[in-house]
Amino acid sequence: MTTSFRTTPVRLLLCDDHAVVRAGLRALLSSADGIEVVGEAGSGEEALATAARLRPDVVLMDLQLGEGMDGVTATRKLTAAEPAPRVLVLTMFDTDADITRAIEAGATGYLLKAERPDELFAAIHSAASGRTALSAPVADRLLAQMRSPRPALSDREHEILGQLARGLGNREIARALFISEATVKTHLGRIYGKLGVETRAGAVAVAKERRLLR
Repeated sequence: MTTSFRTTPVRLLLCDDHAVVRAGLRALLSSADGIEVVGEAGSGEEALATAARLRPDVVLMDLQLGEGMDGVTATRKLTAAEPAPRVLVLTMFDTDADITRAIEAGATGYLLKAERPDELFAAIHSAASGRTALSAPVADRLLAQMRSPRPALSDREHEILGQLARGLGNREIARALFISEATVKTHLGRIYGKLGVETRAGAVAVAKERRLLR
């Protein structure tokens, strides 16, 4: 089966906070048919400004962008713009939380940096045409989430999540809610499992994305 691409090149903007990675991607993509790298950005803020100026068809977006705006926030703002480019995530991270946050923010596709070059090229063309492009492991994770939805948070878990969002530690949460630190730790473990995260920061980020904070 052959893949039919557009007659005009896909205008692509690279967003990654590592200059060496951007240079490598630009060199790789220069060998691809029908793809033109029109610009680069090293931060989420720069991606927004550059996209507004160059109006690319697709933004190839990393999730971890160092200090400042992260890739998920940049994706949400890019896809809310007018005209809105397609955003194709290209990252090393494949946790359930990262995937869910990126897709909910409006990403057209989610690829891992371990993909073969031809898969990346095809995904860029698919994204430009509005078709979803997912790495196989990412697709598997999404299907698993759909088949086994996580249980909802309890009222107590919502309370603890709210305290986490305020930046409180376990001892402070225990005092605020009149429970033991051991109980706080138990609830945190359940919260992490339900949200598909492994850290406090991850739990707060997902909670904000899904509007779970009361």
